[in-house]
Amino acid sequence: MIRPRTPPGVLELLPREQIAFQRMLDVIRRNYERFGFLPVETPVFELSEVLLTKSGGETERQVYFVQSTGALANAASGASAGLPELALRFDLTVPLARYVAEHEHELSFPFRRYQMQRVYRGERAQRGRFREFYQCDIDVIGKDTLSIRYDAEVVAVIHAVFAELGIGAFRVQLNNRKLMRGFFESLGVADPQQQALVLREVDKLDKRGAEYVRQTLTGPDFNLPAEAVARILAFVEVRSGSHADALAKIDQVLAEAGGAGGQALREGAEELRQVLELVRAMGVPESAYCLNFSIARGLDYYTGTVYETQLVDHPEIGSICSGGRYEDLASHYTKSKLPGVGISIGLTRLFWQLREAGLIEGIAESSVQAMVALMDEAQLADVLDIARRLRAGGINAEVQMEARKLGRQFQYAARAGIRFVVLAGEDELARGVVAVKDLLREQQFEVPRDELADTLRVELEQARALAGR
Repeated sequence: MIRPRTPPGVLELLPREQIAFQRMLDVIRRNYERFGFLPVETPVFELSEVLLTKSGGETERQVYFVQSTGALANAASGASAGLPELALRFDLTVPLARYVAEHEHELSFPFRRYQMQRVYRGERAQRGRFREFYQCDIDVIGKDTLSIRYDAEVVAVIHAVFAELGIGAFRVQLNNRKLMRGFFESLGVADPQQQALVLREVDKLDKRGAEYVRQTLTGPDFNLPAEAVARILAFVEVRSGSHADALAKIDQVLAEAGGAGGQALREGAEELRQVLELVRAMGVPESAYCLNFSIARGLDYYTGTVYETQLVDHPEIGSICSGGRYEDLASHYTKSKLPGVGISIGLTRLFWQLREAGLIEGIAESSVQAMVALMDEAQLADVLDIARRLRAGGINAEVQMEARKLGRQFQYAARAGIRFVVLAGEDELARGVVAVKDLLREQQFEVPRDELADTLRVELEQARALAGR
């Protein structure tokens, strides 16, 4: 007999955890749609030549290829060579690029899309890292140009999503790649590859400490002047404490650089200013956004605004939502210039981290709101009618299809996380009422049979209001 077990690197949830996960998906989807984003789904696999537009690198080493048994047989017989025809998507950005390039003449621009699907990466098996996981993305794609105003709107979307998720205070941290590049140029670090290497070392600040990074950057591998390194370390430590402070920090960078940062520094500073002013105009509270000059978000891809979002009280969880502005989404598939801005929520990892930190609310709840008990086989028709009325009134209802001892039915409901148990014995049926046991409040009350659905709906709405959902 084969031992049942899940493969490593997947998150398989029990029903009530799955309900909580599904509710998070629903909140994210609802807020994406409120801001006018349109749903897109792409196939779980793409043609390998389309997906792997760049050869080599870390990404290709993590790709899962797809082969049918027939293709495997052909490969074994030497009938085919090279990579398999199909590969599982490793993110939602490459499929989006292919999608927009393929349907370019059928889409309206700016194209506002959201996509919430699983992606697959051959991650090394370790705690909290997943090979199959949900990404929840939004992107705005322009044709030839895209206003900086969309960069600010993305911050408003992030705020709306996480405010409704109710997982604690959070802050969207902003930077601009042009400003960062201009700052490095003002220090004589102008080569993009050298900038990338310097930032890779700066990324080690949390793990190795400032002194290690200082010695590395002034050492033989980089040979940067001590004064330049000191300014780099000071720059990446910059955080703003308010809207006015953020604007002041931008002015300070410009003043310290003088004219040495050139056009990139000035453009980045102006873009950041515009984004900050628009974010405030969109009603995002000052406590929910700040500058963080250490954020780079992948030097080869992002070209302007970059975002990372963190929980204020749980910084150890890391970024819960990230993204930024890019210059050309689909250059591998079309000659059209398609600039865009977007963000991604890695929901599977986020849910796992929140669960580990005890921050997931509602895991004790079921999506079943009421259970109709069956105390006597002769009452089955009445029990089914009560359940039908509940469902017609908007209440998710389960029926006990076999008569069992009442204690066992209560035990079942409690274990399943069902709040209300509806009882209709001979006496209740004769009087046209039902008894309702509220397992949450440990109370029992009677209600006319025709008013049952309305009564439970009011109770559930009150509970949601008290919980702030």
